[in-house]
Amino acid sequence: MATGTRRDEDYAGTKPVEERHRVDEARLAAWMSENVEGFAGPLTVSQFKGGQSNPTYRLDTPGRAYVMRRKPFGKLLPSAHAVDREFRVISALGKQGFPVAKAYALCMDDSIIGAAFYIMSMEEGRVLWDPTLPNQPESERRPIFNDKVRTLAKLHMFEPDKIGLGDFGKPGNYFARQVDRWTKQYKASETKLIPEMERLIEWLPKTVPVQERVSIVHGDYRLDNMIFHPTESRVIAVLDWELSTLGDPMADFTYLLMQWTMTPGLGDADLAALKIPTMDEAAELYCQTTGRSSVPDLNWYYAYNLFRLAGITQGIAGRIRDGTAANARAIESAKRTVPLAQSSWAYAQKAGAS
Repeated sequence: MATGTRRDEDYAGTKPVEERHRVDEARLAAWMSENVEGFAGPLTVSQFKGGQSNPTYRLDTPGRAYVMRRKPFGKLLPSAHAVDREFRVISALGKQGFPVAKAYALCMDDSIIGAAFYIMSMEEGRVLWDPTLPNQPESERRPIFNDKVRTLAKLHMFEPDKIGLGDFGKPGNYFARQVDRWTKQYKASETKLIPEMERLIEWLPKTVPVQERVSIVHGDYRLDNMIFHPTESRVIAVLDWELSTLGDPMADFTYLLMQWTMTPGLGDADLAALKIPTMDEAAELYCQTTGRSSVPDLNWYYAYNLFRLAGITQGIAGRIRDGTAANARAIESAKRTVPLAQSSWAYAQKAGAS
């Protein structure tokens, strides 16, 4: 989640592949010839500017363009960067007509390019980084947000067993397991003592809410992780499924709502003037679409979401330390850990922590 406003032009498009991210293009092309239906070279490789967890490449051929997502090279945290899970979930959702890129092929053999990777279709459209949508017409802003909310609701209404994802994660105790996971990830990447994180690590597990439903959870559902149609106000592909699993849909839903609290961004924007829905309107639309009767008290969930983000940014700090961070903006992200922890603890206090 962006805590600041990112300009679309800063993150859009591709760049030449960074030296540290180069792959053996001839071996990749040979592998694709054998494993990607309809592939015909020659292959031209570039790197997307956005995305700092799993390095992402644009692969152009005379006939069509593809996208490659791969694990970072080097030392990694346990269970992180699971490209095989990303491939599996977009394969299953694509068969249900959910907006994702077409999954072509997965390679778990490190010897091809040095890490596991998968190939998917290149979906041409708009990636919108700035949540205030300054480059979009006023008339499109509400429809863009509405479709973002409806798309998440659609994801949460799938029954995992019925679409081949019944074993995609453990079904129950989602928040308890997530708090445990991010505590371990945080500790594995710890670079200094953060008092608020220590308090949260003690408080969150004792206060987890009851899970009412099991859904496919995206894990990082935000505006810049989706591609919108070039001219229509609809999502054509949800991206970045690295954190997806089975779990409590309230995790995604409250993470979505938090985007209205971030400053600079929607938190200090004049939503009425911008023609962007309010948080309450977004929540009402989600509840209508999923059949929920109400929204829970949000403070615990906000504390959890910020704690998890602090775990993620601390992981980035750890990757900087270990030399495997995948993006030049990683240092900027790593600096957010302490402010995120402090914000999380402030919400925890509103939820009753002391």
